[in-house]
Amino acid sequence: MKDRLSTMPGVRWLRKRLAAYRKWNRFTTSADYWESRYEKGGTSGNGSYGPLAEFKAEVINHFVQEHEITSVVEFGCGDGNQLLYAVYPRYVGLDVAREAIHMCRDKFKNDASKSFFFYDSECFVDGAGVFRADLALSLDVLYHLVEDHVFTRYMELLFQAARRFIIIYSSNHDEITSLPYERERKFTDYVTAHFPQWQLIEKIENRYPLSQYPAPLGSYSDFYIYEHRDAD
Repeated sequence: MKDRLSTMPGVRWLRKRLAAYRKWNRFTTSADYWESRYEKGGTSGNGSYGPLAEFKAEVINHFVQEHEITSVVEFGCGDGNQLLYAVYPRYVGLDVAREAIHMCRDKFKNDASKSFFFYDSECFVDGAGVFRADLALSLDVLYHLVEDHVFTRYMELLFQAARRFIIIYSSNHDEITSLPYERERKFTDYVTAHFPQWQLIEKIENRYPLSQYPAPLGSYSDFYIYEHRDAD
């Protein structure tokens, strides 16, 4: 009887809702979630591994070479696996999880072209432009910024850090999901309203859209490339 009940559609739906409720109850902040995830042996996710990582690297490496980018700063470097595919002259990675920085430090300890820093938006002040670079990256990060004030501050610092270009790889629609650590945002409207000096010059659609490729391969994210209107 118990087995039969567990296969009923209504029971399955209720189980999923209860599981989501338990996750929400355990959730504190987006930063705490990622710290805990890495400490427990987790990774940056499917988007930083396999075909998706290769696709992202292909697009960004080509862009870096084509536009003669000399420096890159990334807000949300994660465990560093995506960076293994990258070809950047000089790179600075920031992340909200200390454990992620430790992982990157170990991965690239012999690479003098890369630096990593722990990122706390409430304690991050860069008036002298120490972290400014030709290109600022945000890859699979925006939909993990579930708190409005965290998202707002992140976008402010991301756009301040870029001299010439910004590449955002993310979904771009409004949706509050059942996962406590995900919130989809139509960020392009926010950029238009708050950063008018930046122009969207190209959108590159995902080679593996979730509509055609089931998870873990498929993704909602696409590339959005912005250029400063006064860039040389």
